[in-house]
Amino acid sequence: MSQPLLIPCPACDGLNRIPAQRLGDNPVCGRCKSALLPAAPIELNQANFAAQLKGDLPLLVDVWADWCGPCKAFAPTFAQAAGQLQGKVRLGKLDSEANRQLAGQLGIRSIPSLVLFQRGREVARQSGALPLPQLLAWLAEQGL
Repeated sequence: MSQPLLIPCPACDGLNRIPAQRLGDNPVCGRCKSALLPAAPIELNQANFAAQLKGDLPLLVDVWADWCGPCKAFAPTFAQAAGQLQGKVRLGKLDSEANRQLAGQLGIRSIPSLVLFQRGREVARQSGALPLPQLLAWLAEQGL
């Protein structure tokens, strides 16, 4: 039997232990009862970013800004990817304007930027908006 996976709650940041075979059962947080693996990207910010990096499922972060045309055009694709990758990869959006310090710490030079984290460490980065097939192919190249 495999070890349970640690998954941070997107609502309260509490860590939850979920058996891998139960990821498809729409698990909820033991503390606040919110969905642990929503089919939409979660909003990331300075306050919750460190907590959301924890856990065993990879976290793909879309760094964007409201004034960025390509960012706005990419948003529906990213949301669609969240639905397709539910239970495999968690997707989060980070507004670089509202979180300038965090965007600076991440070394964001252009937006949109995709940053993939596994167990709290950055493992891959991609600049620019991608069509859904290319996004999924890029993630497959990362072993996901």
